[in-house]
Amino acid sequence: MRYPEVRRDDIIDEFPLPDGSTARVPAPYRWLEDSDSDETRRFIEAQNAFAEPILAALPARAAFRERLTALLSRPTRGVPLQRGGRVFAWHGDGRNQDVLVVADDVDGLEDARVLLDPNELSRDGTVAVTMMTVSPDGAYVAYGVADGGSDWRTIRVRDVATGEDLDDVIEWTKWNHPIWHPDARSFSYWAYDAPSDDPLVDQMGTGRLLLHRLGTPVSEDELLFTRPEEPRTFGREWPRDDAWFVFSTDTGSSSGNDLAVRRHDEPMSALRPLATGHEREWNAIGIRDDVLYVVTDADAPRYRLVAFDLAAADPAASLREVVPQHAEDVLLDAGLTASGLVLTYSHDASHRMQLATFDGALGDALPIGAGVSVAESDAVSATDTVFVKAQGFVDPGTRHEVVVDGARVVAHRTLPDPATGAIRATTTRIRATSADGTVVPAFVVAPEGAAHGPRPTLMWGYGGFNIPMNPGYRPLFAAWVQAGGTLVVPNLRGGGEFGSDWHKAGTKERKQNVFDDLFAVAERIIADGLTTPQQLALHGRSNGGLLAAAALTQRPDLWAAVLPGVGVLDMLRFHRFTIGWAWTSDYGDPDDPEAFAYLRAYSPLHNLVEGRAYPPTLITTGDHDDRVVPGHSFQFAAALQHAQGGDAPILLSVDTRAGHGMGKPRDAQALEFADQLAFAARFTGLEA
Repeated sequence: MRYPEVRRDDIIDEFPLPDGSTARVPAPYRWLEDSDSDETRRFIEAQNAFAEPILAALPARAAFRERLTALLSRPTRGVPLQRGGRVFAWHGDGRNQDVLVVADDVDGLEDARVLLDPNELSRDGTVAVTMMTVSPDGAYVAYGVADGGSDWRTIRVRDVATGEDLDDVIEWTKWNHPIWHPDARSFSYWAYDAPSDDPLVDQMGTGRLLLHRLGTPVSEDELLFTRPEEPRTFGREWPRDDAWFVFSTDTGSSSGNDLAVRRHDEPMSALRPLATGHEREWNAIGIRDDVLYVVTDADAPRYRLVAFDLAAADPAASLREVVPQHAEDVLLDAGLTASGLVLTYSHDASHRMQLATFDGALGDALPIGAGVSVAESDAVSATDTVFVKAQGFVDPGTRHEVVVDGARVVAHRTLPDPATGAIRATTTRIRATSADGTVVPAFVVAPEGAAHGPRPTLMWGYGGFNIPMNPGYRPLFAAWVQAGGTLVVPNLRGGGEFGSDWHKAGTKERKQNVFDDLFAVAERIIADGLTTPQQLALHGRSNGGLLAAAALTQRPDLWAAVLPGVGVLDMLRFHRFTIGWAWTSDYGDPDDPEAFAYLRAYSPLHNLVEGRAYPPTLITTGDHDDRVVPGHSFQFAAALQHAQGGDAPILLSVDTRAGHGMGKPRDAQALEFADQLAFAARFTGLEA
């Protein structure tokens, strides 16, 4: 196969090794890191022009586009949010972006007034609202607008009564949501200086926590926190409380956070530390009667709920355990109602919810079903009504309204949805044994009534950053199973399914465990007769794109097709772009000689063997991805095409005016997912 010509340079990078010697690493495609250069633009055009005819000829492309368009066009309803006597919710009507509606009560949501319609922000749907928070009195909505898939957001404020925006506009914000203060007329937010001329290279510099008061110039916003001597520190206020300001900091090089408090009427210098050292997670979830409730993995790898008495002379010393670590399940989150606690657990990688008293006495389970994941929930201390949306891999979800009294369920109903019904499928669990003897579970989702025997199978993996792979709905999953394919989702180390120890076992020098876990699950489903290497496709995005590409380089024999999406593929330079430095908590720092050795050993870009036969590969990215910059995918595609010693196609598809995936319009999603599934179907033998 004749690929587009790509210039190769003689650049050599040098890295110090632990023994004092120097490693020399070629970087022939370094010029592709400059995503806006004319030469890179020509590279993108040539690659898309090469890939498109091959993708257009895929037999299942049209069928998958039709199927995905139908799935993405189904009406959707988000969880109701109760704020200040009003109820807000996101509704989808098949257009590119969901709309925010507001009503006086839950039953009025179907005929509610549209408060915010992101579809009006651009003609092509590429300008999206990627976050919003409602003031405690329900009078205002602060919302963040992102352009072209960027992580950068511009905050605007909408008056709920009039439906009009105020003059307040705050630019260059990222990550944290605005947190409203007790007066409901001011909020804190995290911001940076404007990026350099190339936002895909800019590392953002020092962030600032600022306080904005409605109707005042942004230039007059009060500085609450900044740490220029440690520019890679994040600071956030959470949760919102009328009396207390709860503040946490974390860094990119650690997996934990610090926690401190002060009263709102005190200066920042009065902050009283509750937890320090950035060694453990301290996730504050709410305050009642001057008691702060926190989910932590301190002395509890499966997490526990603790409390601090903020009015005590020494709040840090007042730490007490409220709900101890569960014997098997992982405490993922907790929330406060007016009369008690709502706990969310991971049970064998599915979710369950349980009530408890403020003293930690466990009570009723919330009736949300088994084998599901909690996609959204809303529990607030002002009411005893809890809203939950539970879903499965191919089930878009059911919304539950649960009325509680302390640790008891008083009433329950499911809220009506205009589109209901899941793809008919059967989900089972399997377990494989990894290279070091660790048992690794996986979900297997097959079409209902499918005959036993090898089937075209799509494996989806992630394995990183303490993010669990629970039964979350994706239209891509539903379309694959609906077409007759089997879906396999393994729970790899590095994820958050089984607690912080499980996560840490897949980080830094232990990252190879993640890949070994994947191979063990693949070999298990092949040995069990569920599929064959000729019918098994591997897909993953972001850190999952790294997983897919590393699996391609280490075990090309296992896969009929590989689909790395927006992947972290250059493990020696990921930390030099935008937010990449924050990933050293999971990956390690390439500038550290000890870390360089293990990163070099699995970095996909640096482990391709020229002349080796690699399986069919479709690499996807967005030209505006300012989280995992597209240079990762550009260089890997060029290197893989150069190395390919077999006849299988190596394709790069670059989406324009697209980022990492957040806020992507539905029509663009349908096109991208259809190409990916049609590619997987072509090489696994699925006739869609």
